[in-house]
Amino acid sequence: MLSGVWQTWGMKTISLDLRERILAAYDADEGTREVVARRFRVSLGMVKKLLQQRRRLGDIRPQHHRSGCKPRIVASHQHQLRTLLAKKPDLTLKELRAATGLACTLPAIHYVLIRLGLTYKKRRSGRRNKTGPTSGGRGGPGGGSRPASIRRGWSSSTNRARKPI
Repeated sequence: MLSGVWQTWGMKTISLDLRERILAAYDADEGTREVVARRFRVSLGMVKKLLQQRRRLGDIRPQHHRSGCKPRIVASHQHQLRTLLAKKPDLTLKELRAATGLACTLPAIHYVLIRLGLTYKKRRSGRRNKTGPTSGGRGGPGGGSRPASIRRGWSSSTNRARKPI
């Protein structure tokens, strides 16, 4: 931190104008890649990457959209999910993944379904939970089916006053 301002260590994208000037200088044989890098105050790696990108793609614009993980659930999968859930709305996430042949996590499918506004069955079919009394007590509502663990008068905290002996 310098004088109360957080410093970021990430690289900033250089402008298209600067990219063009760097390549124009290199193409005009105004120096080696190292000299051009020093002249424009960029790294040697940046000059190399610009040359490689121009050679490979024919374009020198920033390629931000190419970074990060590629989505595994694309439009065709989304259409397939819609179709499957329209036919059988009680499919679970595991069943949806198996039916589509996707190689992704269950939460990934969950988030796509939310984004598409679709619902699915939350868990597999099985025996219903037994809902009934959880204790076989004798008492009615309000508790107190068993006597207190400490009888009244047997604890100093429940005695009104101790009689001297």
